[in-house]
Amino acid sequence: MGYPNDILTSRAVVKHGLYAVIPPEGRVNNVIPGFENVTMSILSSPGIGAKFVDYIATFHKDGKNEKGFGGQEDIETFVYVVEGKMEAKADDETFVLEQGGYLYCPPSVKMYLKNLQDEDSRVFLYKQKHTPLEGHKPWVYAGNSNDIEEVIYDDMENVHIQDLLPTDIAFDMNFHILTFDPAASHPFVETHYQQHGAYLLSGEGMYNLDNEWMPVKKEDYIFMGPYCLQAAYAVGREKLSYVYSKDCNRDVSL
Repeated sequence: MGYPNDILTSRAVVKHGLYAVIPPEGRVNNVIPGFENVTMSILSSPGIGAKFVDYIATFHKDGKNEKGFGGQEDIETFVYVVEGKMEAKADDETFVLEQGGYLYCPPSVKMYLKNLQDEDSRVFLYKQKHTPLEGHKPWVYAGNSNDIEEVIYDDMENVHIQDLLPTDIAFDMNFHILTFDPAASHPFVETHYQQHGAYLLSGEGMYNLDNEWMPVKKEDYIFMGPYCLQAAYAVGREKLSYVYSKDCNRDVSL
């Protein structure tokens, strides 16, 4: 980076426990044991009020994690390939994940990742403590968002959603991709218990977070805490699209 050329400024906004917008500029890299030739930044964690941990990770040439990610009896994990080509292993299965590819690992299953190209590959990585449900167990699941049909969102033909994981009660969370045509928006300002961690894949928009409108764009990260008011408008010429997590299928513990 070197010396700054101007007064230090940032688009980042952090309201602990409520919401955060974290642009690429200003992210600090973290050393995560087991990841080799990988540049990683922790985006969300309990320190910000999230009940999950999100990372953005760049796997350089020969980048890998041979010690595995997750694998504890109560931790589930998920990886989404933003760009590049990755090998992912779980439960003696091997998957080749290109752009849009993803893999979910349930508790007790380790995820092993390796870059398959000389160029960098980038992934959005997630872990969360699983809430079990008696009589139901989630399973290893892989796919590619490019193979999933885009479904009209809430009767609006200019907004589409994709479910990346099975809509099965065994899963206590899901990942979705929400895509807005230029000038499209949410149907209303949402207020709900569920948390989100969202990584913007394309486009630009104005996002309402707790009734504060702020500009967001490709490669920004957004954390939305419980009951944070939220909605978006797509602006510009490109579609606004982001991949995000959502907890589901469980009651609230007291």
